Amino acid sequence: MGVNVDLDFLIVQKMRRGDEKAFEDFVTKYYPGILKYCRIHVKDYGYAEDVAQETFMRFFQTLDRYRHYGKLANYLYVIAGNLCLDYHRKRKEIPLETLPESPAPAVPDQEERIVVGEAFACLPEELKETAVLFFWQGCRQKDIARILGISLSLVKYRVRRSKELLTAYFEKEGL
Repeated sequence: MGVNVDLDFLIVQKMRRGDEKAFEDFVTKYYPGILKYCRIHVKDYGYAEDVAQETFMRFFQTLDRYRHYGKLANYLYVIAGNLCLDYHRKRKEIPLETLPESPAPAVPDQEERIVVGEAFACLPEELKETAVLFFWQGCRQKDIARILGISLSLVKYRVRRSKELLTAYFEKEGL
């Protein structure tokens, strides 16, 4: 019989004690997924990195108040999601004359991501977040329900509907 140990709980305890290696392990484990999530929601790579880093800063600032109830990744996605929303709210407030005339150059080898990103952009807003978490982040449906604060049946509907719409989009584009 093995003991089921929650590694996230242990790493949080080590971080609270100031263990630098635990902080490093935590960031190494979760940063790539959070950055990927932020890049999907914030098209500018530099800002996406800023939002991902801010996600971890916010978590570390509240580490003493964090209560471990389940998957730590879910908590990080909630923080990142809120920061992405803040980014878009602030961006709407920027006067047009302060925006650069040409977009930032695309990151090399990103053609496929651009096509998929365009497909996701065509999804209705109520489906987009669920689709990103499920298809791009690989989150389980019950975790998505917790992250978004919606029912599991609604998540299942949104995943199915997103799949139908994405399939139709790719067929229409001949992909």
